[in-house]
Amino acid sequence: MLAAVDLGSNSFHMVVAQQQLGQLRIIDRIREMVRMAEGLDAKGNLDRKVEDRAIACLERFGQRIRGIPATQVRALATNSVRALADPQAFLVRAEAALGHRIEVVAGREEARLVYLGVAQANPTRDNSLRMVMDIGGGSTETIIGRGLEPIERESLQVGCVATTRRFFNNGKLTRKKWRQGLIEVAAEFQQFATAYRQLGWNEAIGSSGTIKAIGKVCKEMKLTNGEITPVALWTLRDRVLSFGSIEAIDLPDLNADRKPVIAGGILVLEAAFSALGIREMRVSKDAMREGILYDMAGRLGGVDPRELSIDALMERYGVDKAQAARVERTALALFRQVAKAWKLGPDEQALLSWAARIHESGLAIAHSQYQIHGAYIVQNSDISGFTYQEQQQLACIVRNQRRSISRSSLAALPDRVRLSTKRLVLLLRLAVLLHRSHDAEIIRRKKATAKGTTLTLELSRKWLDNRPLLKTDLESEPDDLKGLGIKLNIKQT
Repeated sequence: MLAAVDLGSNSFHMVVAQQQLGQLRIIDRIREMVRMAEGLDAKGNLDRKVEDRAIACLERFGQRIRGIPATQVRALATNSVRALADPQAFLVRAEAALGHRIEVVAGREEARLVYLGVAQANPTRDNSLRMVMDIGGGSTETIIGRGLEPIERESLQVGCVATTRRFFNNGKLTRKKWRQGLIEVAAEFQQFATAYRQLGWNEAIGSSGTIKAIGKVCKEMKLTNGEITPVALWTLRDRVLSFGSIEAIDLPDLNADRKPVIAGGILVLEAAFSALGIREMRVSKDAMREGILYDMAGRLGGVDPRELSIDALMERYGVDKAQAARVERTALALFRQVAKAWKLGPDEQALLSWAARIHESGLAIAHSQYQIHGAYIVQNSDISGFTYQEQQQLACIVRNQRRSISRSSLAALPDRVRLSTKRLVLLLRLAVLLHRSHDAEIIRRKKATAKGTTLTLELSRKWLDNRPLLKTDLESEPDDLKGLGIKLNIKQT
C-alpha cells in the first residue's frame, strides 16, 4: 500500500494505491477544495480560518491512511506553503493532523513530479518530445520531456487563485483588466518561450483541476471533444467576460467550487497558448499526486533520482571522487556502529552518504571556507528529487564538516530532524578529519560507540602517534563541537 498527499494551493489531494506485479492500482482518491492561496496575504501570513480548513482536511486524510507505514506515505506541499512567512509553524500543525511528515518541494521539483505522473499515464510509442502543463492555485509548471524523463522544467508564480485575486480582486470581470492580465502573465511565459519553441514538441498535455475543468466546459459547449484549442479558449473567455462578475459565471459542467477561480485559470492558459504557440492541448487524468506515487515506488524499488542528482553535482563541481569515496566509506562505517544507539535509520544513512560525496564541492569556488561555499551550492541548486527540507539538511551537514559549528544553520532545521542532523554532522566531521591527508591508506582499528550525548572514538595509539597533525586536530575537535551539544572522547589503545 502506498499513499501520496498533495497539498496544493487550491486543492488537497490524496491517492492510495496498491503495488501489484510492478504496477500501481489506485484504490482510493480523496480531494478537498482548501484554497490555501486564497488565505495568503502579501507578507506570507495565512488567514486563520483558511489554516483551520487545511488542518481539518489533513485530519480526515490522516484517518484514512492511519494504518499505512510511514515509509509508504509521502506528503508534499507546494507553492502556498513555500510562500508562507513561517512555514514551519504551519507544518507542525499539519504533520500532527496528518500523522506523517510533510515535505516542501521547490517549483522545478514539483514540475518533475507532474511530468512523471502525466508521462506514466500517457505513454508514447515513438518516444517523441511532449510538453506538459499544470496550472495550480499559486503556480504553473511547464515541462518538455521525452518518455519518462523531463528535459526542461519551469515553474512560474501564476496560478488560478493567485491570478484571479491579482486581476479580479473586486469580483468584476472587464476586458480592460483581462487585457492587462494577459500582457503581464504572457510576459512571465516569455522568459522561456524561445527556448521551448526551439526545442519543440509533438503534443501538449494539460493536467490539474483547472485544465480538466476547462476541457470539460469546452466539450459541454461543443467547442471541442474535450481537448483545448486557441479558438475554444477565446470563445470561452468571451463567454466568461459576458457575465460581468465572478459571482455571475454560469458555465456548463463547471463545479461550484471551481467557479471562484476559473477566470484566473482561463487567463493563465490563454497567456500560455499565446506565448508558447500552443495549437492544441489534450487533458490528462493524472497529475502530480500520481507522480509522487510512481516516484515513491521507484525509490522503494531502488531507483532513486537523488542518486543521479548527487552524481551530477560531483561532475559539475569537479569533486575528487577517490577522496569522496574514502570519506564516505569511513563515515558509513562509523554510522553503522552508532546507528542503533542514536536511533539513526536509512534516511539518515542516505543523507550522510550524499553529504560525504559532495562535501568538497565548494573547492570549485575557493579553498578558503570551502565548507561554506559547498553549503551555498547545495542550498541554492536545483537538485532533482530533493525536497526543501532534505536540501536544507544536506547543506547543514556540508556546512558544518569543519571549523566552528554554524548554530544558525542548525536552528533553521525542522525540530524533528535537528538532533539526527547534529549526529550526522559529527560523523562526517570525523570522517573528513581522518582523511585530511587525502591519501589512500586504510584506517585500521577505528571503533565508535555512542551513549546519549557522548561519542567515543577508539583509535590505535601507535597509528595516531605517527600522525601528529591529525592527533592535534582530534584533540582540539571537542572544543569545536560545542554548538552540537555532543561530547567527543578520543580513546587510544
